[in-house]
Amino acid sequence: MPAPVAPLRRSLTSHVEREDEPRQRPLDFRLIARLVRHTKPYARLRNGLLLTVLLRSFQLPALTWVVAAVINGPVRERDMQGVLNGAILFALLALFTQVVMHFRQRWALELGESVVGDLRNALFAKLQRMPMSWYHGTKVGRVISRMTSDMEDLRSGVQEVLFVTLVQAGQMLVAGAAMLYYDWTLFLIVLGLAPVIWFINRRFHRRLSSALRNMRESFSRVTSTLAEAVVGIRVTQAFVRQEENSRGFAELAEDHSRYNTVVLRTHGLFLPLLELNSQVFLAILLLVGGLRVLSSPDSASAAPPAGSVVEGFSAERLPPKVAGRASDVGDLIGFFFMAGLFFSPISVIGNQYNQAMTAMAGAERLFSLLDQEPAWSDPPDARPLVHLAGAVEFQNVTFEYVPGRPVLHDISFSVRPGESIALVGHTGSGKTSIINLVSKFYLPTQGRVLIDGQDVLSIDTTSLHHKLGIVLQQNFLFSGTVADNVRMGRPGATEAAIREVFERLRCEELLKSLPLGLDTPVGERGGSLSLGQRQLICFARALIADPRILILDEATSSIDSATEAQLQAALRVLIAGRTSFIVAHRLSTIRDADVVLVLEDGRIIERGTHPELLASGGRYADLYRRFAAAGQSTVPGG
Repeated sequence: MPAPVAPLRRSLTSHVEREDEPRQRPLDFRLIARLVRHTKPYARLRNGLLLTVLLRSFQLPALTWVVAAVINGPVRERDMQGVLNGAILFALLALFTQVVMHFRQRWALELGESVVGDLRNALFAKLQRMPMSWYHGTKVGRVISRMTSDMEDLRSGVQEVLFVTLVQAGQMLVAGAAMLYYDWTLFLIVLGLAPVIWFINRRFHRRLSSALRNMRESFSRVTSTLAEAVVGIRVTQAFVRQEENSRGFAELAEDHSRYNTVVLRTHGLFLPLLELNSQVFLAILLLVGGLRVLSSPDSASAAPPAGSVVEGFSAERLPPKVAGRASDVGDLIGFFFMAGLFFSPISVIGNQYNQAMTAMAGAERLFSLLDQEPAWSDPPDARPLVHLAGAVEFQNVTFEYVPGRPVLHDISFSVRPGESIALVGHTGSGKTSIINLVSKFYLPTQGRVLIDGQDVLSIDTTSLHHKLGIVLQQNFLFSGTVADNVRMGRPGATEAAIREVFERLRCEELLKSLPLGLDTPVGERGGSLSLGQRQLICFARALIADPRILILDEATSSIDSATEAQLQAALRVLIAGRTSFIVAHRLSTIRDADVVLVLEDGRIIERGTHPELLASGGRYADLYRRFAAAGQSTVPGG
């Protein structure tokens, strides 16, 4: 019986809660202030933009004031010259308004691009510095989501939401001041709108916040699954998992669609409520303002028709006309024009609310990653390695990837400069953990790792890595040419130096077989080359760096026997004079090592040279004799 979908969705929801801790307010002014600080390098552009925002706040009310003034003055007095002058003034002001609007939008786009570009570079630099432990616990799709969707949400927040909201808020303030001048009593009625808007915002604030967080997390799961599916497509097709993977992805896509629908429905209810509230208040203003005009002394001079609303009122019973009271039709028209400018930004700001919540969610996640401290970092007094002889010593080292679950137990050994040490053991025995500690990708939980007598804690990591050469089983190549990938070991290497490295590896035939030689594109992850060709390029990359400590992590396990024979002589040249740590399957490589360490369950159970271990008749001898008798050249588990 197939498992129900609900448990899967519950687990996805719990993942959202874990990822979102600690939860922050959607409109967090600390985040907004931090974004504003990122505009400091572009202060001139930002200040010019703020000036255009200020001008835009006054321009539409000014245009409206001109129209109201013309109606209330020249039009009412039938002054054609005054109407013409008012029309010319309106046209000039409207032209200036469009010019300001152009620069407001243009400078906002430029400022947003600059800020987002800086943040993207800072995020990439942060990712380059994060330790291996962080990558082991973080999905690729989530990293991509921070760099793409979250960054784009932030761009929208800087370019549009922030400055559009400032313009609209400024327009409301100017229009409110004008309304206060026209009639402060009617303006008090407008102020009655504030508690209603506050209540609506508060009610929808939490609903939108939760919905947007869930939507962003569901999108991260979709991108993460997509990235894994593309990288692992060979395994998927080999095990005929297309339909199962598609069903799993469909459930994630349905989750994302469901969360997105909740956001749209909530937002679709939020905006109409804001507009309805504004329209109700305009109706109230129309009723009260109309009664006030009809009840004014000017209106009372003409006898009201029988049965009218103002019948029975006389001029003596009405308060005198004072400044700030719309007691005639012209003032009422001006007040309503300004009321329209006051209420219209409410729906615009409400429309920006959804984007603001999304931008806040993106900013929160982005800054959370930028602020995340690595599991460890070099102390301020870390010393760079000027010269490295290559002596390595482990002193009672215990190491844990997960607290409470050690993978190495009290490991101690020493390697003299220039010695090669082979690490042998079944999968999970601790071989890779040892080379991770030598490389300072991790730090020991207990004990010390010494290089040339110095604790790795006190050594500058960058200077150490400059003197390391690493060849991994995965033989990872970057997009670019063969020469580009070899230069990863020494960026300034000339083409002649690269060719010399291939000659030392005795791989000249490799270059001849490639259509463009060193300029041959390797494709994404080296997909256009054979497995052996990719591995040879990785060897060349390590050799050109001229490292003092060399790490070969099952570097020849993917090489066929013919290619291996070609590499053995080159490996001897590469290893000669260098301290080498070799995690190897090949017996031929192990036989040449100065010291062999046999590991089991994170402990060293045997150590010695190849002849010594064979003579002792222990675990290593059993493995060697069994596979040598079977005519195989590899030790199981390496």
